[in-house]
Formats: sequence, C-alpha cells, structure tokens
Amino acid sequence: QVQLVESGGGLVQAGGSLRLSCAASGRTFRNYAMGWLRQAPGKGREFVAAINWSGGSTDYADSVKGRFTISRDNAKNTVYLQMNSLKPEDTAVYFCAADPIYRIPFRYEYWGQGTQVTVSS
Repeated sequence: QVQLVESGGGLVQAGGSLRLSCAASGRTFRNYAMGWLRQAPGKGREFVAAINWSGGSTDYADSVKGRFTISRDNAKNTVYLQMNSLKPEDTAVYFCAADPIYRIPFRYEYWGQGTQVTVSS
C-alpha cells in the first residue's frame, strides 16, 4: 500500500503560480512512477503530468506543456507540480497518483484525496 497526501492547492488569479506537493508513505517511494491528474466540475478525470521513478522521464498533457513542471525528491518521498501562468480552465481538483510501472497510456494503482485549485479571471 502507498498512501498519498496532496497539499498546496488554493485560489490564485489568472497568470499566477502554485506549487502542489504530494507526500508518499508506505512502500518504497522510489519504486513508483508518479502522476498528477485533475478533474474539473462536470468533467472526467484527465491526465496532467507523469514522472518515472528516477525523474529521468516526464510527460505532460498538451494543455499544460510549457507551463507546468513535474518533479520528485526521492529522499523526501515527495512529488511536486509547479504550475505557472495559470488559466481559469486549470481550475480543478488535482490528484496525485502512483503506480509501479511508468507506461503509456498511464494507469495508476494508488490515489490521493485531491487538492482544489481555483484560478480566477
């Protein structure tokens, strides 16, 4: 079992920045690929970004490329999502997820509870 706890969400104006964090506990963090996904009101969950166990491979949704950066610190058992140039359409609940395998299409076995990000225009 892997437990994931997100933090760092909040309310920000368009053009602003936020950094989300996801703290993992349980199994060995470095053994897991990590991802961020989001769900806007009335919409399905969508992929945002992913990172492999070492941080050497990353992938992003086209909608966030050039604005968001995923990273991880295996010593701190934490994955981050730096979000810059935020837009109102980025408003969603953001979820952290983990899986033993980094694969495309991405699938995740473990999920956090989510953190709300609201971008005002």
